[in-house]
Amino acid sequence: MIEKIEGIAIPDSLLARQVTEFIRDTENDLLFNHSVRVYFWGAMVGNRKRMNFDPELLYAACMFHDVGLTEHYGDSQLRFEVDGANAAAEFLRSCGIAAGDVEVVWNAVALHTTPGIPEFMGAEIALVQAGAGMDVVGRGFDDFSPSEREGVAAAFPREEGFAEGIIDAFYQGMRHRPQSTFGTFNDDVLAFKDPTFERVDICKAIFSSRWSVNAHQCGKQCNHGH
Repeated sequence: MIEKIEGIAIPDSLLARQVTEFIRDTENDLLFNHSVRVYFWGAMVGNRKRMNFDPELLYAACMFHDVGLTEHYGDSQLRFEVDGANAAAEFLRSCGIAAGDVEVVWNAVALHTTPGIPEFMGAEIALVQAGAGMDVVGRGFDDFSPSEREGVAAAFPREEGFAEGIIDAFYQGMRHRPQSTFGTFNDDVLAFKDPTFERVDICKAIFSSRWSVNAHQCGKQCNHGH
């Protein structure tokens, strides 16, 4: 591991080293390097905005944020974000981390694909989403200097074909639990990779709910009664 990129360092602590070792053994190169880059982008945003964040907690959350996509969760029906959050919480508790800090990391991982909410929560929660958004879709790209972008990409390469690779990683991690993508942009991945995938339409769900069916039946009964 390199020490610093544009003033940002991976925390030099036993916990950070344990997290790095665990994720290195759990994820492939694409997800591992992506996760480290997410930390750097998030920390850079935090410094730029003068946010008060705990680098160790931010690092742990960033490193665990995509663990739920790995083969270990091939039978899970939970959202992959929840699997990652649960894995992070279990790991941190085993290291003796305080319950309040564990909760921060759980929320940061669980909410990182839910736009419109994390930015109004704690700094670490907001910064995981900011870092992930920058690395996957380039959100805020021009807010980073060329030297910041080049420094991070040189240390933790964004491999050729990363776009296709990360989409495939999402797909492989969610294809067995398509219902878990409802309400997030994750269903875009399944729709892109699988032409037979059918999205849940909330309007159709409302009109076909037991409430709507019962109301329709009641209306027919009432009309017949008259």
